[in-house]
Amino acid sequence: MTGDILAADARDRLDLLDVALFVRAAALANLSSAAREFGLSPAVASARIAGLERMLGARLLHRTTRRVSVTQEGEIFAAHARGLLDAAEAARASVGRALEEPHGRLRVTMPSSLGRQHISPLIPDFLRRYPGVSVDLRMTDQIVDLVDEGIDLAIRIGALKDSTLIARKLASNRRVLCASPAYLEQHGTPRHPADLAHHECVILADQRDWGFVTPTGVMEVRVSGRLVTDNGEVLRDALAAGIGIGLKSTWSVAPLLASGELVTVLDDYPLAQTVAIWAVYPSRAFVPPKTLAFIEFLAERFGEPPYWDLAPERVQR
Repeated sequence: MTGDILAADARDRLDLLDVALFVRAAALANLSSAAREFGLSPAVASARIAGLERMLGARLLHRTTRRVSVTQEGEIFAAHARGLLDAAEAARASVGRALEEPHGRLRVTMPSSLGRQHISPLIPDFLRRYPGVSVDLRMTDQIVDLVDEGIDLAIRIGALKDSTLIARKLASNRRVLCASPAYLEQHGTPRHPADLAHHECVILADQRDWGFVTPTGVMEVRVSGRLVTDNGEVLRDALAAGIGIGLKSTWSVAPLLASGELVTVLDDYPLAQTVAIWAVYPSRAFVPPKTLAFIEFLAERFGEPPYWDLAPERVQR
């Protein structure tokens, strides 16, 4: 009799893996993609969701061959389920993670310039600190689909658009307008954002509209120039060569500003959009210790404010 009661009670308990799988499938609108994140086959994932639905007595997902959509009951359950997963993760982190040494292969994607300048030099220290972890770095300026490519973590800069991903801020990303002294001597120094319309600007990709905070509100200026590039290092080198005025992150140009090869302009008009450097990963539930270790390591080494924005005598990398 007691065994029957316990068996029935076990059948009525929520399995956190099933709950996390459902939440992720709902966020991605794709059960197969969620299954890959959890290391499950689509058939096993579908069976687990079906079991969760039977236990709850409600359909959570509408399934088609290509996508899934959340039912009304599923939306209600998901709202509570996310809180349940957060609480479970916090409880696990409070006692268990310290005992679990990070291990395994960590696959990370990041912008090439930031990676070469500020992340790859730190990798040897990270590997020495965590001997059980190996690192696979993917340097690319393209946005990589983390799920399809099997990536554990992405380092991204700017505003985040994909709400299905979990993000942790690593450092602020201060940006400045700068040019070489030679360019300014020949063409003059802009005193107001509107003056940029009369200057040669070096443009990153399609970022032609630069917004500034002025005493009368936000002002957007459409800039133009003969050089447009999707590579930040090309832009930086062109600025140093005196080609024009550009918008650059200080992590990229701090040494050139310190040496005087570049100088900032329009310092009295802050940029309207603030951006940051982010660590982005696919799911909040069951994040591997290797991923969390790398995030904490980078945040610690970057600092806040980040070391590249400190005076040289205060920098301790």
